[in-house]
Amino acid sequence: MAMPAATASAKSLLKRLLSHSSYPTATKISNYRFSISATNKATYATLRSKNKSTSENQREKQKQKAEVLVKRRTRSEREIDEEGFSREYGNDNSAHVPVLLGEVLDVFASVPLKSFVDCTLGAGGHSAAIIQAHPEMEFYVGLDVDPIAHQIAQARINDVLGKDSGLSKKDLRVHTHLKNFRSVKTVLQDIDVNPLNPGVQGILMDLGMSSMQVNNAERGFSVLCDGPLDMRMNPQDSLRAEDILNLWPDDEVGRILRDYGEESNWFSLQKRIVRARLTGGLHSTNELVGLIRNSTSWTKKGGRQGWIKTATRVFQALRIAVNDELNTLKNSIYSCFDCLASGGRLAVITFHSLEDRIVKQAFLDIVNKEGHLSNSPKFETYKEKEAWIKQMVQGPNACVLTKRPITPSESEERLNPRSRSAKLRVIEKV
Repeated sequence: MAMPAATASAKSLLKRLLSHSSYPTATKISNYRFSISATNKATYATLRSKNKSTSENQREKQKQKAEVLVKRRTRSEREIDEEGFSREYGNDNSAHVPVLLGEVLDVFASVPLKSFVDCTLGAGGHSAAIIQAHPEMEFYVGLDVDPIAHQIAQARINDVLGKDSGLSKKDLRVHTHLKNFRSVKTVLQDIDVNPLNPGVQGILMDLGMSSMQVNNAERGFSVLCDGPLDMRMNPQDSLRAEDILNLWPDDEVGRILRDYGEESNWFSLQKRIVRARLTGGLHSTNELVGLIRNSTSWTKKGGRQGWIKTATRVFQALRIAVNDELNTLKNSIYSCFDCLASGGRLAVITFHSLEDRIVKQAFLDIVNKEGHLSNSPKFETYKEKEAWIKQMVQGPNACVLTKRPITPSESEERLNPRSRSAKLRVIEKV
């Protein structure tokens, strides 16, 4: 009798266990999970749709913003003679093409240019064209700290005087100096006190890098060519990019990358540069480019949108620091304006936002911040004879003739891509 009782007890226990089995619950959980999954899919689909819509809206807003900026630009209406351009420069990427040349000629066309100063000779392209366009010129000064550029420019100007302009060294006093434009006032005083009394009629500053400098690997300016980390405009100066990277304090290296290169990844680059000092430092442009490539995320390594843009900003920052370009520019603008005669003009071509901001602010300071957008009879008079003048800012001592900078025409950007970031600003002494 015990066995049947035990069997009954076991059956009863089994029945109770089965009644508490997890299988039905598991089925319910499975159904519940399926329900959540379906909801998530719908939610994710909605989110994806919203994100896509938001992304498209952002792209549309960016496109509209870009269109507004393009409309606000005072793009030059001049067209380049493509045949003449090809004849002069062909497909030679090493040739130094003077940027905004026609626009610069327009700036000085209405000025009786008896005296002229080119603060940045380069290969002499701007100067040669201006000398040819102004046979009335009696006094010319050209400055450049680069001995190679200085030599090339001298030869070009002499060639123009000997062949095309109808002028001669006897008619035009030519002075070229191997000096930085920060010394413009001293140079003019040393040559002759008369040009400063009453002053010179025209001054040009073209702040762009010369193709001769960029394409010479030994100068260290190029991201794509291996060479020493030099970057000195004046080979006689002592400070080189290599010294900054290997010897300057950590924080100062970071500040240069941030302020002069406007590089968002400056802190990471600073740490890598300082770390490289432990293994001998950086001594060539290839080593610096390699460090930059390794510090750029893998998604950005290819093409101009990636490491090349970062490297360009880093090289710009170092070049500015080596040559103290921004301080030199700011001080020189005021010196150049002081050297102008009444009615004389200063034209400045910049190639990046740091330079352009300095020029814009200096010009506004010169008009004493009392200037205003001019719709006066004076503006109408200017506009009648000089179509390139669109808006003026007038002050008691000066007129800014380019409220917005002039940028290259579409044809110039196409023929000379290096011109695409150039901006021309002009101020006239009252």
